[in-house]
Amino acid sequence: MPNEARVIPLRPPGARPQAARPATAPPHQGPPAPAVKEPLWRDLVGDVLRRERLAQERTLKDVADEARISMPYLSEVERGRKEASSEVLAAAAHALGLSLGDLLSRAQGELIRVTSRYSGGSRRAASSPSSSEGLCMAA
Repeated sequence: MPNEARVIPLRPPGARPQAARPATAPPHQGPPAPAVKEPLWRDLVGDVLRRERLAQERTLKDVADEARISMPYLSEVERGRKEASSEVLAAAAHALGLSLGDLLSRAQGELIRVTSRYSGGSRRAASSPSSSEGLCMAA
């Protein structure tokens, strides 16, 4: 079998690029405005950690020392600036009296709460069912 790549055209045959559009055509309106972006997982987890720490009236230093991670790093995690490993998240959660499962469950609840505001309900109900739902279909 020859070593050939399959070419998939980006526009249908005969379609003209935007610049070649006649002057009498109505101006291009652009794509519809994208929906509000979903929050990043690291932001949600950081928010949960910070809320729990503040609810316990504990300092960043206290929690970082107990978790055996640096205070600046814990601060970055809480602010969603760092994508912490599961070990770091577990240590921070345990320092706050939570399990890793508790932390992730709370972050998931926050994700559901935040995204349901934007989508007007469940994303599953709004989309058509698919056997590949939740899977990355990259080639």
